[in-house]
Amino acid sequence: MSANSSAHHRVVIVGAGSGGLCMGMQLRKAEMDDFVILEKGNGVGGTWYHNSYPGAECDVQSHLYSFSFEPKLDWSQPFAGQAEILEYLNHCADKYNLRPNIRFDTKVEATTWSDDDGHWTVTTADGSILTADVVVSAIGMFNNIVWPKIDGMDEFKGDSFHSARWNHDIDLTGKRVGVIGIAASAIQFVPQIAKTAGQLHLYQRTANWVVPKANTPYPAEQLQHFRDNPAAVKQSRDDIYDTWNTLCTFQQTDVLAAIEKQGMDRIAEVFDPETREKLTPHHPFGCKRPLFSDVYYPIFNQGNVNLITTDIERVSDRGVVTSDGECHDIDVLIYSTGFETTTYLNAIDVTGREGRTLREAWDDGAQAYLGITTSGFPNLFMLYGPNTNQGCILFMLERQVDYILRQLERLDKEQLAWIDVREDVMGKFNDQLQKDIKAVSVWQAACGNDFYYRAGASGRLVTQWPLSMDDFTDRITASDEHVFEAQSRPQASAG
Repeated sequence: MSANSSAHHRVVIVGAGSGGLCMGMQLRKAEMDDFVILEKGNGVGGTWYHNSYPGAECDVQSHLYSFSFEPKLDWSQPFAGQAEILEYLNHCADKYNLRPNIRFDTKVEATTWSDDDGHWTVTTADGSILTADVVVSAIGMFNNIVWPKIDGMDEFKGDSFHSARWNHDIDLTGKRVGVIGIAASAIQFVPQIAKTAGQLHLYQRTANWVVPKANTPYPAEQLQHFRDNPAAVKQSRDDIYDTWNTLCTFQQTDVLAAIEKQGMDRIAEVFDPETREKLTPHHPFGCKRPLFSDVYYPIFNQGNVNLITTDIERVSDRGVVTSDGECHDIDVLIYSTGFETTTYLNAIDVTGREGRTLREAWDDGAQAYLGITTSGFPNLFMLYGPNTNQGCILFMLERQVDYILRQLERLDKEQLAWIDVREDVMGKFNDQLQKDIKAVSVWQAACGNDFYYRAGASGRLVTQWPLSMDDFTDRITASDEHVFEAQSRPQASAG
């Protein structure tokens, strides 16, 4: 489609990551084929497409971290790596013939609701304009990357890049490498680059819990057993679900204590006592994003790895200067500083009923009914929206897609032009949600979790679902037509 051209679709989906693909697959299965997926990258997979750093892998076992209606029987290891997950997502796109419905290299800049016409106008960066009855945002939490605010970053004369956009053209062999930000991504790629880097300086602001992750590849006979017995994969999925269902509610104190002990046992394997102290967290497990690795702590017994906890003062043309005045000479600087996890759909300009913007609606933090729909924005649904981060994201996405599909079916069955969740219903839901969140003690501890969990000055925790995945399923499958305002389609005049 050329710039400035227009088209109307029943559904416009923003993003071809796991959520967008799941939505597309279920629309295809329901024979609702009038949809388009707008993807800013040039491939499917979302975060698994963009995050190709060495050692990237999932923290949820792949027998669960896969679509229940499209099982893969031969995952090579319990927690699959990025390449294998991306291959699976491409398989899904091909099997369900989604590529004809995807427009790659198409960044959505704005979407605006027309009160008069009862539809959305979607504007892309190339100037194209589409209209849609329904918009589904599948951009999720990990959309915009975060760069740190450090003086002198532009002065550095070596190579630098963000871990979420890994530069595979740069050979780190023998180089002096600096890594700023030691959290979810870094604990995966640092053990890999430590094998070849000449010197590795790791700049840590806060010690994280990094707990064991049994990820030994399946032996050939086990893989064959899974291939021959789909029921065994289903049983494995069910067993994994039972673990994750309540783990991330952080209410099982005995389980959390056991996990912390496992983490401390791993730290104890680091030889140097000063380094062990620097690596020891001083907050409860779960206060910050939980991290899992069996290969992270052992790197600190290597002579080429240097853990630095002194504050960074600035970046110079030759390296990183810390507050004690020391300059660490560096050839390659990697920023591993994460994503704007609390932005959600505000990554684009959204204008709803009566010209109200989503930024205005969310001025004290992102909020939605069931994490899916926000009052004042009819026929607009979100996948992996506010407060839906819990356990296995793909499981949660499936439940959200089922919910949206149900609303689409209602629109057709009742001949409705639009539905919009009532403001009082959304407010009551979110008030109770924040009360449930405050009952999770680990999220109230001081650990610097504002960046990942909370929305700016308001202090609202806008990422986590505080209850079980079972509870989310119960809420999202309950009949709730009464919570919406609805407008019937205009009747065609008799000719």
